[in-house]
Amino acid sequence: MSSKKSGCLWVIMGVILCFSLLLNLAALSGRTSVTRSRPTPSGSLPETTLEEGTGEGKIAVIRLNGLISSSVRGRIGDSMVDDLKIQLKAAAEDDAVKAVVLAIDSPGGEVTASDVIYNAVTRLREKKPVVISMGSLAASGGYYVACGGSWLIANETTFTASIGVIIQSYRYSDLLGKIGVEPLTFKSGAFKDMLNGSREMTPAEREYVQGIVMQTYSKFVGIVARERKLPEEELRNGVADGRIVTGKDALADKLVDQLGEIEDAYKKARELANAPGASIFSYEERGGVGRLLRLLGSDASILAGRDAKVEVNLAGPVIPQLEPARAYLLPSIYVP
Repeated sequence: MSSKKSGCLWVIMGVILCFSLLLNLAALSGRTSVTRSRPTPSGSLPETTLEEGTGEGKIAVIRLNGLISSSVRGRIGDSMVDDLKIQLKAAAEDDAVKAVVLAIDSPGGEVTASDVIYNAVTRLREKKPVVISMGSLAASGGYYVACGGSWLIANETTFTASIGVIIQSYRYSDLLGKIGVEPLTFKSGAFKDMLNGSREMTPAEREYVQGIVMQTYSKFVGIVARERKLPEEELRNGVADGRIVTGKDALADKLVDQLGEIEDAYKKARELANAPGASIFSYEERGGVGRLLRLLGSDASILAGRDAKVEVNLAGPVIPQLEPARAYLLPSIYVP
């Protein structure tokens, strides 16, 4: 039995290796840009040239797409947060990189994940210019991260701002009563189950949770006020009430510096870096079997010979899957 199991394992590994080879060949044949697998200071991150330069220096393009969350699987590191940190560090330590374009297309996400990426961006900004290029969305947590840039560019139709914090839970006590279920809770303190949906929240619990929300909101508004050089009170009484604004309105409200597209961000990065002939490149994720296993949503249990379930989700979720009781920097339209 064990020999059969071992034989099946080798067959599976052979199929995976062949599939990985086919994917890499297909990717190479479909590329019009040039890929150079040149080791970077933070590890071997291959680079894809987007625009050839006429002079010295390079501009790195780093992308922040989708929900900002430590729970989102990474393509280079363990999570998407790690991916951003690795690329930002690589750009910071590479003397040939004169500036960075951070392209953001995100509705936001977790408070802490957004803050970690924002801090990584500000550390990079201390060494070289960081130009923010906003896509369709750079809202809430996406805008939080954008504030760490040296220069912010939005498309006229970009949805951005949504400066606010939200924590959500569900109350299902009425439903439990209808089906005859009565939960029993044993707790060590009055606030231990304060987001328990099987009962009404007490006034003290509501006040406590609201205080947490407002504390986080104050930090968000403070960052916007400091980075954009705007009066904090004016923000609180105006655009920082959770509303989404277009790029055009964001420029009028001084939340961004310029309207334009990604090519305008390239131009601005070259200007700020005083490198008019710099080439434009982006980091590529590492290839190999590890990348393929991430793509398939599997784990090391396949290689260990244990039973495992492989799930392939090609479409991906349209609406972020939010977890109850977590604090998020998200527009209200993304909260069910």
